[in-house]
Parts: sequence; structure tokens; C-alpha cells
Amino acid sequence: MAARAEIKVVIDKLNPLAPTGYFIGLHIRFAVPIMQFQTYSTEWSDHYSARAYALRDPMIAWGFSTTGAVRWSAVPVPDPFDILGDAARHGMKYGVAVSVGEISSRTIAGLTRGDREYTDSEIETISKLIRQLHEITEPPESLTKAQIEALRCIAEGDRHAAAAAKLGITESAFKARLISARERLMARTTAEALQRAKEYRLL
Repeated sequence: MAARAEIKVVIDKLNPLAPTGYFIGLHIRFAVPIMQFQTYSTEWSDHYSARAYALRDPMIAWGFSTTGAVRWSAVPVPDPFDILGDAARHGMKYGVAVSVGEISSRTIAGLTRGDREYTDSEIETISKLIRQLHEITEPPESLTKAQIEALRCIAEGDRHAAAAAKLGITESAFKARLISARERLMARTTAEALQRAKEYRLL
């Protein structure tokens, strides 16, 4: 199964476990996730961004300090800006945070609901699904020579026909190389694939 299809299977299982939304930042490197999924309301997302809560969020601080899972009500990190209280006033009264992976490539997730605390069984299921997402989206350690050549041509500004001529292959073969590079890097576009290849130091 292609990585994108595998991701969708896991996300589909997570959706019903977070009736009031979730945020998943996968493989956070240099403070930026390589991929993220978010279903919080636009109202909360805008409110959160406008107040720069990401810099003060106790869930994020907890996620970078340890791995595992914790209910929001039990998180051992101070919340001087009352971000969790603010979330509750926006309908997200209960939540669970999950942190997975090495500190250099950490995945942090927060799932919420408004009706009750998460059960131990639900937290176990959520943790397992987040670990699966983390593994599925693990950045590749290398690209093939053909994929690197194709991406380098694009980076140098070559159009498909010119790049194919430069490499001595057909234009359709060149496009196939770009498609395989996008799939390997789990990128939607060639530009995104190129950006990720640079970030992962694969070019």
C-alpha cells in the first residue's frame, strides 16, 4: 500500500476519537513538522495563532520534554496563559497528548473531546495510531540516482523536455522519475518534493 493510502487509513481511525478536533505534527525538525494534520475549528485555529499559543502551549512543551501519552488534566507542565482553559471555553474540555520518536524528529499530537475524559483503552489506541503515523512518514534516508538527477534538473530550472534531453531519456521517463521522487518523499507536488529533499539533505 502506498504511504499516502496508509496515512489515510490511520487518519480515518483517528477522526472519530477526536470529536472536537486534533492536531498532529509529524517529525518536527528545527521547530517545523515535515507533515501535519489538523481538524480544530477555524475559530480556534485563528484564536490560537493570533495569540502565538504554540510558543507557550504546555502540551507542546510536554511533548518535547518526554515521550508517551498524558491526559490534559494530568499534564505536569505549568499553563500560566491558561491555554487549556481557553481550549475548554472553545468546546475542547478534555484532551490527550501523545509524543513519539527521537527529539531530533519528534511527533506530537493532541486530540480533544467535549463530553468526558479519554479512557485508558482509547489512549492506548490513539498512541498506537500515532506511532503508526510516525513510522509511515519516516523521512527516507536516500533517493535513487535517477530521482536525484530529476530533482536537480528541476532545481536548476530545466523544463521537462530540456531535462529529459539532458539526461538522455524520454519526457515520459523523466516525468516517471519525478513521480517516484514525489512518492518517496510523500510530497504532493514536485516543488514540495524538492523542498523536502533539500531539508533531508538528500540532494
